[in-house]
Amino acid sequence: MPMLSPAATIARYTLLEALRSRLPWLFLLAACGAAALAGFLQQLALTESGAVQAALLAAALRLAGVFLLATFIITSMAREAADRGLELLLALPMPRAAYLLGKLLGYGALAAVPAVLFGLLMTLFAAPAQSALWALSLLGELWIVAAFSLLCAASLQQALPALAATSGFYVLARMLDSLQLLAHGPQAGDSLAQRATAGAIDVLALLLPRLDAFARTEWLLYATGDWPALANVAAQTGIYVALLASCALCDFYRRNI
Repeated sequence: MPMLSPAATIARYTLLEALRSRLPWLFLLAACGAAALAGFLQQLALTESGAVQAALLAAALRLAGVFLLATFIITSMAREAADRGLELLLALPMPRAAYLLGKLLGYGALAAVPAVLFGLLMTLFAAPAQSALWALSLLGELWIVAAFSLLCAASLQQALPALAATSGFYVLARMLDSLQLLAHGPQAGDSLAQRATAGAIDVLALLLPRLDAFARTEWLLYATGDWPALANVAAQTGIYVALLASCALCDFYRRNI
């Protein structure tokens, strides 16, 4: 297909840019730092020190992967726009969808680096099968974050607002389950404002991905992960990556670049 060849070229150069920026080394450094921090905090735990270390390490690795990947995507897109590289690429005889597809493919392949690296590290603290499920789930989470980061970078065109929007999206999607429990709990009350707040949270729960179901720590601690849970993660990943990519594509064709 005529769109696949330029998309593959853009994906390859996206990966080369990540290598030149030493991003894989940052992932490795983050893994070492998280392991050292978890090992230090393990010494402070009075009971179940191994479980505490595994839980802290999993949480730190997940946050590091999301932060580094989103930061690279947004700053890379912002730098490309500032250097007029985007205008040069879109002036070539290729559809804009090829550019977007190439970026998504490149960032998707890049997201596999921390997912594999962190999954291998977690095999030191959990069963290999559960670590593999956790790593695959983390990969889906990183793909959603990459697609949203690409959308924000393309739409907002500035690094700081795009980073703020991506951070807000991730934190909110991660906390939705807890927010719903608080909104509908017995302590929430029954005033008009509280009902409106609970309704708004329920609407957000319908619109946003349930990232709290991704890369769950209890899979590593208690071996509760299974393939149906991973299938749910895969379905959410496919839906939201396609939706976010469609939104970014609409913005690309709408803008006069």
